[in-house]
Amino acid sequence: MDIRPIKSEVDYDAALARIDMLMDAEMDTPEGDELDVLVTLVEAYEAKHHTIESPDPVEAIKFRMEQAGLDRKALEPYIGPSGRVSEVLNHKRPLTLGMIRKLWKELNIPLESLVGPDNSNPRPRA
Repeated sequence: MDIRPIKSEVDYDAALARIDMLMDAEMDTPEGDELDVLVTLVEAYEAKHHTIESPDPVEAIKFRMEQAGLDRKALEPYIGPSGRVSEVLNHKRPLTLGMIRKLWKELNIPLESLVGPDNSNPRPRA
């Protein structure tokens, strides 16, 4: 077992390839231990270099509309009159807490998607 830190995309790709080869390794064997260590290293590398941002709240609503075959009129019970729906979907009006609750409860849009990313205090990147 020759395990090294993952410092580049080349190292990352090599670690993923080795993980793929070790996927059927049994626990508590040298191969199983190698798999466990490599997975931990890959997860740490991905957390640092491959973060996935939360979607824009409006994009999350549009995605759910597309999934469910909804039109703008179908959003009126959750957002308000057609003019307000249009303002929200065109980024001219923010979602209110009441709108967020209704969209989450009735359309099952994840709260994290409706609230959006908190860009007021970004995390420092190493």
